[in-house]
Amino acid sequence: MADIFGDRMAAASAAVGNCAVVGLDPHLDRLPAHLRARYAGRSGVSFRQEAAAAVLEFNQVVIAAVRGVVPAIKPQFAFYEELGAPGFAVLEETCALAREAGLIIIADAKRGDIASTAAAYARSILAADGPFYADSVTVNPWMGADTLDPFISVCEQTGGGIFVLVRTTNPGSAFLQHHGTPRAAHQVARVLADKGAALTGTSGMSSVGAVVGAMTGDEASELRKLMPGAWFLVPGVGAQGGSEDDAVAGSRTDGLGCLVNSSRGVLYPAPADVDAYNKDPMQWIQRAASAHAGRFIVDV
Repeated sequence: MADIFGDRMAAASAAVGNCAVVGLDPHLDRLPAHLRARYAGRSGVSFRQEAAAAVLEFNQVVIAAVRGVVPAIKPQFAFYEELGAPGFAVLEETCALAREAGLIIIADAKRGDIASTAAAYARSILAADGPFYADSVTVNPWMGADTLDPFISVCEQTGGGIFVLVRTTNPGSAFLQHHGTPRAAHQVARVLADKGAALTGTSGMSSVGAVVGAMTGDEASELRKLMPGAWFLVPGVGAQGGSEDDAVAGSRTDGLGCLVNSSRGVLYPAPADVDAYNKDPMQWIQRAASAHAGRFIVDV
């Protein structure tokens, strides 16, 4: 078995002293003004090509700004896929740049399928010779627990990790996740604890993690009891309404366990800060990333 993602994530967090994650979500209507000018008024293939080039330049700025500040970045695949082939090419290059910068890469792709199809998804994202070569990937388990097995097999081969959608906080999430007794989300958590046991390293952290949104309240601590060794990837802080206390509700007693993501809060300014942002995006993003990291210090 290859090295353990859970251990790499723990080491990266210890190296910078925090468990913060920066999402790489390139909203085309919010990029710095000089980048938006590159694709303004264009359409079709020309638009996608110029927008992709602007996104790559933006991502280079972000990676330079956050390296050594946070342990991980989380590119959201949808923003690249909407730009077609140029967007996927930029995503490949972005992952390579992040790896060179020493950042852990959490590929937010939310894949979910069975058998050979799931394995192909996993190899494309986690294998060293795949196009993206990320450290981990988000996975949707709601077709059934068997959809996780091909991803876990590839993790064993590559040292990669997965973050499984267990408890999200979007408005309709309870329809499935709270169904039944015990709740379906808790059933998934028990499966993950079992499947992740063999992928737990010397840090005590597993390569089989869970997506647990901020604002789950007491449920986050309940899920921690069910998954003591899992990294929790925590979206929903800041622009989506979650507080700092919400974000770390599922932390372990040693302070590890919750990787708190911020995307818009780090990448884009409030209206009052737009001029300063456009003048020096790197400085603005670095300050925002440092502020985000400073809220989620770990001492291990």
